[in-house]
Amino acid sequence: MKNVLVGQSGGPTAVINSSLAGVYETAKACGAPHVYGMQYGIEGVLEGKIVDLDTVLCDKMDIELLKRTPSSFLGSCRHKLPDPTVDDRPYHTLFDLFARYDIGAVFYIGGNDSMDTIAKLSAYGKAVNSEIRFIGVPKTIDNDLMLTDHTPGYGSAAKYIATILKEVICDSSVYDIRSVTVAEIMGRHTGWLAAASSLATGPDCNGPDLILLPERTFNEDAFLERVAKLEKERHNVIIAVSEGVKNAEGVFLCDLVSTAGQLDAFGHKAILSGTSRYLADLIRVRLGCKTRAIEFSTLQRCASHLASRTDITEAYQVGGASVEAAVRGETAEMCAIKRLSDQPYRVETEMVDVTQVANFEKKVPDEWITADGMHVNENFERYARPLIQAELTPIYINGVPRHIHLD
Repeated sequence: MKNVLVGQSGGPTAVINSSLAGVYETAKACGAPHVYGMQYGIEGVLEGKIVDLDTVLCDKMDIELLKRTPSSFLGSCRHKLPDPTVDDRPYHTLFDLFARYDIGAVFYIGGNDSMDTIAKLSAYGKAVNSEIRFIGVPKTIDNDLMLTDHTPGYGSAAKYIATILKEVICDSSVYDIRSVTVAEIMGRHTGWLAAASSLATGPDCNGPDLILLPERTFNEDAFLERVAKLEKERHNVIIAVSEGVKNAEGVFLCDLVSTAGQLDAFGHKAILSGTSRYLADLIRVRLGCKTRAIEFSTLQRCASHLASRTDITEAYQVGGASVEAAVRGETAEMCAIKRLSDQPYRVETEMVDVTQVANFEKKVPDEWITADGMHVNENFERYARPLIQAELTPIYINGVPRHIHLD
């Protein structure tokens, strides 16, 4: 077993560090002399920013704190490696560094774009006859990775969304006046997160009245007709909307408020914000009732105090299984979660071809969306409910959670 290098990339989650803990502890158990961390992802490595994790994860308490610490412990980036046939200079830099640190396996914890990085590194490694194994460890609150039942990070974000929306619903019912509340939830091209708002539904809560997903084109007239009908039936209407909902012209609703969003290195809009404000203003002007827009924003991905224990456990497991796959000699793969049953909920890990994951997106299935396109049905409930089960309480010191961080 040679040394191991692990990095984190893309947007953080409440449990991404649990995957890091899984990689670290399993690598040490398998005999890795050193486990090195990329500071600020592959971009940081290109600048020589590497930390020896053996010097910062000193005992079991550090590991437990790591599992309960939100965001990316090692730092992150959104850096797109070039096609090596066009520009191979970054690859020379990286593989020289891998040789200098005697790296035998590289693990990258991230989403679609991170799997693109693993695919390119493994392809280049094969071309130069490198024995280094390259493995992707799945992470994204968006839940849009192909070939995996779900992604670590999604369950905790879904738990947060359902919990907070339920509390917003309680708050909206305080006054005996007509009102519509629009809650904006992350999701650029897929509606997995907005759909999670339906999990607020229970014996003590009706949940959201409408859920708008990017999988369905926004129809203004049909939407206003539904809202008007609901508003007459009840005092308070609750709408959950994905930030990435588009109209028939393919324009983001948020761009009808502001077009200032920049693109990241992978060509995605770096900031989507304003969809809830657009809809709230539309309802107020056209229907003449009080409206309120709420953006859950980055709180969805950093609320470790509301993390799902199921999510934390699975995040750790995919980290460990990724290392075991590399020890077996596997490369150019991602560790996926395969569901065995819903009740009882049972899953196992499996390795899949990373090239079949990179740069693809998994949508909410059509059969899980209601016929009118403005809600989800029991199929989504059956799928998502197990992912938000149980809790792992933070370690509180002086009244607030204790986290671990790199100096």
